[in-house]
Parts: sequence; structure tokens; C-alpha cells
Amino acid sequence: MYLCHVFHMINSNNMKQIKAKYLLIPAVICLLVMGVAVYYYFFTAFSKHQEVMYVYVDDDDTLDSVLTKLEPIGNRHGMTALSTLVHHTSYADNIRTGRYAIDPDVSSVALYRELKSGRQKALMLTIPESRTMDRLAAQLSQRLMLDSADIADALYDPAFTASYGYDTATIACMFVPNTYEVYWDVTLDRLMSRMQKEHDAFWEGERTEKAKALGLTPNEVCTLASIVDEETANNQEKPMVAGMYLNRLAQHMPLQADPTVKFAMKRFELRRIYHDMLFFDSPWNTYRYEGLPPGPIKIASIKGIDAVLNRVAHDYLYMCAKEDFSGTHNFAVTYREHLQNAARYARALNERGIK
Repeated sequence: MYLCHVFHMINSNNMKQIKAKYLLIPAVICLLVMGVAVYYYFFTAFSKHQEVMYVYVDDDDTLDSVLTKLEPIGNRHGMTALSTLVHHTSYADNIRTGRYAIDPDVSSVALYRELKSGRQKALMLTIPESRTMDRLAAQLSQRLMLDSADIADALYDPAFTASYGYDTATIACMFVPNTYEVYWDVTLDRLMSRMQKEHDAFWEGERTEKAKALGLTPNEVCTLASIVDEETANNQEKPMVAGMYLNRLAQHMPLQADPTVKFAMKRFELRRIYHDMLFFDSPWNTYRYEGLPPGPIKIASIKGIDAVLNRVAHDYLYMCAKEDFSGTHNFAVTYREHLQNAARYARALNERGIK
């Protein structure tokens, strides 16, 4: 009887162990399936593209609009996972603006962490050699989150420009047309502070010393360089052109630079300046007013600035575009020689029907 009881207990324990094993196997399988599903949805590649894609989150974006922007980039399971994460966390209350890079192998979890923390990708911003601050504002707004009207309003605001040590005529001097690493959602104040810092670094040392040797301030160098830039696209000729204008300044002669007439009239498309245009009344018109204009007629190029600082010393007082339309100039010491050069150029214009 005792042996039977023992055998019964043994069989009962074996049955429980067998039942436990049978129950454990499905549980393990379920956990494995769930683990694979979690890994597939949350930790495999979010993007359906093979190259880096970018999403731009604006300051007026909502949770739904961010997901809408991400939809063309993410694959189905990636979007499902990210949507789950953002809807079940505090992301909607802390949307961070920025330009976010989405690598081909980034997971939904990793992307969520970048969006939540604002870990955006910087961009390379090239300051263009714009002729007006309106154009600069439009070009900057195409690359940054800033609104073009807000930029233009600030650059034409005397109080705003004065806060950086310039006026509305000279503010273009602060921009050095180089390429800088910035964030897409940079504020205007931060951008301007960065440009001021870059300007100061650009002018520190040798360039400022060379400007002093010429009797010019950095702003005056930029103003003259902007005229030189507009006179010729030939970088090798720019020091010659700069030398001629510096000769005129030294002798208190009007610069008589055609590009200043175009700027004064806001007629940048003009290919020919006629006599009556020379009387257009504007402080920018160097035919009417002696000396440098109030400020640059464009954001001066680095080549133009260095051409002024390293001008070629010569005796020329006049120049005229060459009749071969090479983009270079004939230089003259005397006015008589200049008139001969000008006559040849005028004939060439007439022969080509350029008005």
C-alpha cells in the first residue's frame, strides 16, 4: 500500500513536470515572437531610402504634421513604431525644431530619441554676394527657417543695424561671403552674432593693417571692393581696377563707376549706361558725388577685398571695357587716351546692337 502511494506521488509529480514543460514551450515561443516583433518594428531601419534623407520640423509643427513629414521617408513598420512612441510619450508637448538627418540604417527608437532631444544635423550655409539686403534675405530664407520678410525688415531697421555697429547702408560689410556650419533653425540674432564674429576674425591682423596703410576703414575697403567686383569678374584684373580707383580717391576725382549708377537706379539688368543716367540724383551715384558711396553696392567678395588691400600701384586714372568683350579693361593715364578707348568700345556696342 505504501509503495502504491509512493508510485502515485511520483507519477503525479511527473505529470505536473510534463504539463509545465508543455506550458513553458508555448510561453517561450510567444516571448520569442514578441521579441522578434519588437525588434523588427522598433530596432530595424526606419527609412525606406538608401540615402540620407532630411526632415525639417518648423516652430508651428504639431505631432500630426511631424508624422506627415516623415511618412514619405519611413517604411510601414518604422512609421508604426515611431507613431506608437510619439503618441505614448510626452513628445507632443516638447516638439523641437530642426533639420534632422535620417540615415538609411537608423532605427525608429534612435530617430525618436533624436527628435525628442533636438539632436539635429547642421548645414553648410554659404553667404552669397548679394546686391541688396532684400536679395540676401530671400536667399537666406531658402536655406534657413527664418522668414525673408523678417530678415529684410531687420537689415533695413536703423536700430537693429546700429546694435551691431553698422547702419542700413553699411550692414552689408558685416557679411563675409564664406561657407559656415550653422543650424537650420538658428535665430536671426544668433546668425548675426555669428556673422559679426566671423567678420572680426576675417579682419583681425594683416587685413586691418593693410587697410590702415591705405587710409581706409574695413567698411570703406568693402565699399570699394564691391565696386571693383561689379566692374570686373576677372580676379587677376581686380588689383589693377582697385589701384585706379584709389588713384582717383587720392586726387579727389569722382570715381565715376558705372555700377554705382545701376545700384542707385536699381537697374541691375542694364548693359549700357547712357549720358542722361549719369545725372540720377543719389548719394550712391559716383558720377554726381565725389568719394565712396555710403556703403557697398553688394556684399563684396573676398577676392575683391584682397584686391583692394593688395592693389597694384600705377598711374592710371581711367579705364574702359575692352572692345573685344573679354571682361577686361583698357587703362589710360590721360583723358584723351581714355576717350579713344571709350570710342572703340562704343562702336563695338553699336555693332552688336547692345542698348
